[in-house]
Amino acid sequence: MDSHHLRAFVAVAEELHFGRAAERLRLAQPYLSRTIKALEEDLGAVLFARTTRRVELTAAGSALLERAQRMLAAEQEVRAAVAAAQEGRGGRVRIGFAGPSAHPAVGTLSRAVRERHPLIDLEFQPGRYGASAVADLLNQDSDLVLARFAEPPAGVSARPIATDRFVLALPEGHRLARGGPVRLTDLRDEPFVAFPESFGSAVRAILVTHCQALGFTPRLAQISPDTWTSIALVAAGAGLHFTSASAVATLPLDGVHIAEVADPLPPVTVYLIRREDDEAPALHRVLATAAEVLPTADRRDP
Repeated sequence: MDSHHLRAFVAVAEELHFGRAAERLRLAQPYLSRTIKALEEDLGAVLFARTTRRVELTAAGSALLERAQRMLAAEQEVRAAVAAAQEGRGGRVRIGFAGPSAHPAVGTLSRAVRERHPLIDLEFQPGRYGASAVADLLNQDSDLVLARFAEPPAGVSARPIATDRFVLALPEGHRLARGGPVRLTDLRDEPFVAFPESFGSAVRAILVTHCQALGFTPRLAQISPDTWTSIALVAAGAGLHFTSASAVATLPLDGVHIAEVADPLPPVTVYLIRREDDEAPALHRVLATAAEVLPTADRRDP
């Protein structure tokens, strides 16, 4: 039993007439009759009760009809999905990103892809930071990454889509929360809430690098898995959190004061990153859509 047999059977079952079914399938009627006979022999059941005046489904034929229709529909769906993937109209694209700072861009891209390419399935992978996000990409665990770096990462294709500035989250009652911008030298003896080093967070790396250039290493007192937890720990007095303005822009900040950083730090850039050799058709459609809705940013403009 194959799809050829099932299509012949469904046509006869729906028309209840071999002549009309043959015309519908553009087959010679004798050939259609032989095809139905071969299917009946394969199944070991008579599917049609035939007289000179009419054709009717037998009980076995009735049992087969709905199932045959479902099997043919499934075959058609498979063929359509394969064709869509081959042409880039369908398929899966896995997108890694960090957390709240990427939500506006992720939402914008998701909506645009859904409108333009409804057969493309976007699989979002949160909690991917900096160097570890790029490593996931190179290991083919993701297809596209939104990540922050001071400079574009090597070994990948990276397009800047936004710039951001650094800020400091402090408990509301902290001594540095009463004034204006905070200098990094004021943080020499302060505890910090930070991501694990294994995350490869560019923001954490920038904090450590600039503090060491000023003669001290920041005291990383509490490790946190994400920005939400970091802000909650700051509110609880566990330490300060060095982050970007966009990362805290949409978070509840009860008990938290956001201070600007007085030091002339370079802006951090948000990059849309992909493997240089990835020619997947669906990915290129997503990239083309991203070029429209997430235009290239000027890295000099925080």
